[in-house]
Amino acid sequence: MKRFILLSLCSVLIVGGLWFSSTNAYSFLKGYFLFKTGDSVASETVVSAEPPLEPVMDEEDDLEVDSFNFPANPQIGDLMGELYIPKLDATLPIYHGTNEDELEKGVGHFAGSVLPGENDNSVLSGHRDTIFRRLGEVGENDLLIVRTAAGEFEYKVRRVRIVDEDDRTVIVPRPRATLTVSTCYPFNFVGAAPERYVLVAELRGQEKVR
Repeated sequence: MKRFILLSLCSVLIVGGLWFSSTNAYSFLKGYFLFKTGDSVASETVVSAEPPLEPVMDEEDDLEVDSFNFPANPQIGDLMGELYIPKLDATLPIYHGTNEDELEKGVGHFAGSVLPGENDNSVLSGHRDTIFRRLGEVGENDLLIVRTAAGEFEYKVRRVRIVDEDDRTVIVPRPRATLTVSTCYPFNFVGAAPERYVLVAELRGQEKVR
């Protein structure tokens, strides 16, 4: 009788073990154990609504840009200049266009806006978790310097705005030479961020190419 009970118990344990290892119960308990013991779960995949991006660049990873090859009349996808942010000691390439192809490589210039240095509103944008991950450190009275084929243009940030993602006032015309730089916000938001961090800067000085 005891032998029969032991055989039955072993069978139940074997079947239960197979079921346990082949269902979500195993994953759940594993995750719970890691959480309670403080082990890292960074290896798990995080689902994000934003498209995959290039590896994050540190300040020392600034891309080298040949200023003599900037086109005077850029086409979508062209490398058209560079943005230097003194506060971050960062130099970033600017590409004409704001499609994902351009934003994966650097700062995107909104094709519907004027070129940097011209009167009106020149609009730049970039990803918050790559090139603009430290843009939140830049604020009022900081400088933004844009170098293109037309010359070097120095802007001073006059205003910082936090707006909804669908706020179109970011790209409206301006009465004077303005540089508007935007990225998604909050910076540490997981998924598609609902707002935009916007720097509004006015042209302070320029050195045009003759």
